[in-house]
Amino acid sequence: MHLGSIHIYPVKSGRGVDLGHADLQRQGLAGDRRWMVVDRAKRRFLTQREIPSLALLHSELQEDGIILTFGDVGERFVPRPTGEERTKVTIWRDEVDVALADEATHEALSRWLGREVQLVYQDRLERVANAEWAGDAAPVSLADGYPCLITTSASLRDLNSRLVYDGHEPVTMSRFRPNLVIDGAQAWAEDGWETIRVGSLMLDLVKPCARCAITTVDPQEGRFAGDQPLTILREMRMSADRRVPGVLFGWNAVPRSEGRLDVGDRVEVIAHRDTDVVRSNGLS
Repeated sequence: MHLGSIHIYPVKSGRGVDLGHADLQRQGLAGDRRWMVVDRAKRRFLTQREIPSLALLHSELQEDGIILTFGDVGERFVPRPTGEERTKVTIWRDEVDVALADEATHEALSRWLGREVQLVYQDRLERVANAEWAGDAAPVSLADGYPCLITTSASLRDLNSRLVYDGHEPVTMSRFRPNLVIDGAQAWAEDGWETIRVGSLMLDLVKPCARCAITTVDPQEGRFAGDQPLTILREMRMSADRRVPGVLFGWNAVPRSEGRLDVGDRVEVIAHRDTDVVRSNGLS
């Protein structure tokens, strides 16, 4: 097996960026989900669940900030905030202290997205993943809850074979927004992986990823496009764990160390798990 592709999402829920190599840090891949769009009034995180057009927000990281492009509507350089202007925002149950971008950026994003929003930046790594799954003091970016998301190309092929058999269009991996995609595995083999080595770096797969309506957003058009692949996944991949309700695709992972990852790196399974993560009438 080998590392087939690497992806980061500089702005949470924005369009992904494909990389040939990346630095893996304890909180995830460098540059991944350190910026976030929030509701201006409620100071609450926003994603494609509420604003599917976020899928059209492209990001290009710079040494001193980020370039944002929204389809053909506009482009803007956003300097990295100094941290003097701050606010607290919520991500699920977490309250996070973040730096505010400049007011002109808030106004531009609000026009692009058709909603009063602000852009924030995580300059303090004080957030940690759920200790029940990740262990103690596992730092995390502005991702939903864990440093990395791992999927396999074989599992996507198996899902797409079911979609096509039932008369639906196949979907791309971008629907699932992974960080690391592994090639050369058997479909759904990742359910049995507890620890893997990618190149020289170890990662623990700590929690299966329950999927939501974001998987039904067409990433090229920035709109909801029906009920697939969620409907097929309900037939194939219902969680067997009450703590992780819903359908499963991919695994949340926690790095054990830091270092460089390259597309093509060898992937080895270091430790296996024997717990069924999907119901007995699904695939495992």
